[in-house]
Amino acid sequence: MREVLPQLLAWWEAGETVGMGTVVATFRSAPRPPGASMLVGPDASAVGSVSGGCVEGAVYELAQEVASSGTPVLQRYGVSDDDAFAVGLTCGGILDVFVEKVDRETFPDLGEIAADIEAGRPVAVATVVEHPDPSYVGRRTTIRPEPVVHGDEHRDTPPDGAPRQGPSLGSARIDDAVRDDALGLLAAGHSGTLSYGPDGERRGEGMRVFVWAFAPPPRMLVFGAIDFAAAVARVGGFLGYRVTVCDARPVFATTSRFPGADEVVVDWPHRYLAAEQEAGRIDGRTVITVLTHDPKFDVPLLEVALRLPEVGYVGAMGSRRTHDDRLERLREAGLGEDELARLHSPIGLDLGARTPEETAISIAAEVVAGRWGGSGKPLAVREGRIHG
Repeated sequence: MREVLPQLLAWWEAGETVGMGTVVATFRSAPRPPGASMLVGPDASAVGSVSGGCVEGAVYELAQEVASSGTPVLQRYGVSDDDAFAVGLTCGGILDVFVEKVDRETFPDLGEIAADIEAGRPVAVATVVEHPDPSYVGRRTTIRPEPVVHGDEHRDTPPDGAPRQGPSLGSARIDDAVRDDALGLLAAGHSGTLSYGPDGERRGEGMRVFVWAFAPPPRMLVFGAIDFAAAVARVGGFLGYRVTVCDARPVFATTSRFPGADEVVVDWPHRYLAAEQEAGRIDGRTVITVLTHDPKFDVPLLEVALRLPEVGYVGAMGSRRTHDDRLERLREAGLGEDELARLHSPIGLDLGARTPEETAISIAAEVVAGRWGGSGKPLAVREGRIHG
């Protein structure tokens, strides 16, 4: 929904009715991930995509029907056994699309949710997409994590201390189960479908709840204000990261040199990283790239980075000689082999890169492969389905 939210919000604020189809589950080589959405507006225009073109026509017609009837539908699309080019996915994948009517009555919290997303506040939206009792289908609630409060800071919760949350999905048992699981998805930054028994039983079947997890963008911390850093910052922004470039040298760490970064910080790298960790701004999605290849900067920085309890990726630039020297210095600093094994160095995949831009692609490729478990090998030499 994130990619179509501006247009959806504009129609919602205007009091219009919209048909919306959302991918809630995928199997095999489905081309779009859970959470991808397509809108059919009051002017019959289509916005967004659920499959990259394979089933958009069918979803468009269904969304128009649902917008008129108000009855939500969960529809599965896949390859037809009789005709692979019938309404389905010619790539061989299968996807479940939940189609619903969206207006001020069916989605009263959309304005607040959009405000949270715009402000970078984490919020999850849970929708019942399947249930033995049809009256449950389409019920929706909003889930927000309880904010961390330090000292006398303002707590953005009601007086009883409970985080703001939307209406019930049907029972306290359902609400408790979905809230716990949705907070887990939100912390990981992943959307997905949860399965329960009709009353929220953990081991049961029959009810499926789709959770949109709108977490703040993951962070990419680029240490070392060099020409390679500018290229890495641009690629990081393209991939959806909030990019920070940090260097202790103010003459190099300037916004004019790094227009692709969201922020440029002048500080000693190890001190900045430790402060960000202490402030709770480092998580399992954070990418750390160390491009300084100067021991006085990168060794203290990597001492901090490799000891972080959770971080998505730590990579360091340098030749193999630099790498070997760096490992020896880190061992002398007391890092163990398990901690050193977390370091991607020399940084990036072997693409034969020469320019800063090519090197940035190499680094990004390694980050993506690590995030999703890719091998980094050409797809042409692999067997089996493309998407895991």
